[in-house]
Amino acid sequence: MARLAGRPANAPAEPVRVMRILTRMNIGGPAYHVSVLGGRMDPRRYSTLLVHGEVGPGEESIAELAQQEGCDVEFVPSLGPAIRPAADLRALVELIRIVRRFRPDIVETHTAKAGTLGRLAAWLAGRPRPRIVHIYHGHVLGGDFGRPMTFTFTQIERGLARISDCVVGVSQGTVDELVERGVAPRDAFRVVPLALDLERFAALSRSDGAAFREHVGARVADVLLVCACRLVHHKRVDLLLRVVSHLRDPHPAIRLAVLGDGADRPELERLADELGLSDVVAFVGYTTDVAPALAAADVVVLGSQTEGTPVFLIEAAAAGVPCVATRVGGTPEVVPPDAGILVPPRDVTALGRAIARLADDAALRERMGRNARAHARERFAVEGALSEHDALYRDLLGGDRGRAEAT
Repeated sequence: MARLAGRPANAPAEPVRVMRILTRMNIGGPAYHVSVLGGRMDPRRYSTLLVHGEVGPGEESIAELAQQEGCDVEFVPSLGPAIRPAADLRALVELIRIVRRFRPDIVETHTAKAGTLGRLAAWLAGRPRPRIVHIYHGHVLGGDFGRPMTFTFTQIERGLARISDCVVGVSQGTVDELVERGVAPRDAFRVVPLALDLERFAALSRSDGAAFREHVGARVADVLLVCACRLVHHKRVDLLLRVVSHLRDPHPAIRLAVLGDGADRPELERLADELGLSDVVAFVGYTTDVAPALAAADVVVLGSQTEGTPVFLIEAAAAGVPCVATRVGGTPEVVPPDAGILVPPRDVTALGRAIARLADDAALRERMGRNARAHARERFAVEGALSEHDALYRDLLGGDRGRAEAT
């Protein structure tokens, strides 16, 4: 890992310049995270610029969130999630130009594409080069792209780690997986939590979800399951649909609402029809506010085969909703044993049993919901995340630029 000396002790007391690069501002943890960081870290200590690209087909943008938080934002149209060599080269050139103009002390990248182009831009922009830090919210090294592509992506990540001053995971589980895949040695990693504002979820009441339950056809006595994710293969919503189909006869009160969109939505809707679930499953599409759905939910569910740190489960916990999820990535750090039920990935039987257990026991749901809320407040409070990021930046710069207030 590259290491640079800190600034001289007599350097002028000026704000640390942080340039954050994110592939796109789609609904999800990375976009929420950079928005809160950019808007809430002490502006007397940090001058920040958020650079992002275009959302992909079928995705909704929440770029306005960064502006609402007060972030300075720059849009690079050629930066996006798809691999497009010509556009990627244009994005790299534009990122180099922005680095040279903004002159950041730290370049911080999020998500795989931005992590590649952003770190290269910081390395190639000239001297003095900024400190380079990449934050893994998850990874694409689980084999979903086939063995040759997974090998290629792994080699790229290993090479980029060598030019990084620090690599960060938002959960210990994510770091463990990356170390296992040989991206970098364990002592090169740091765990820094997501920065999320959870207060509005903690303030939700059951009445806030009445309209949503009516919208998805859930009656008062029904047990409403809510899943929110991108509708892509590794989220395994198909397995969730099969579970609901198996549970329908013994548990006729179960209903499922699926929030989100993506390339697999048409196929998933066809599967729901084939399984005869049109009257118990509602595909809601993208929403920029999951609060009404969480207020309406009896249980939240997530059957992913890979995850980073699922923000939806954190928000659900803050709202006091228990969950059933797969034990992957950072999910065990979000869902302790007394706040939900974790099952192995791809295990339809275990997923069905866990859902049935919560569906049958309202007292268990209430108890786990209380525990989930307490855990979310303790572990994922925004103040702690801001403080951890401040400590990271101080360490990157040798500790000579002061400590930002976590406000």
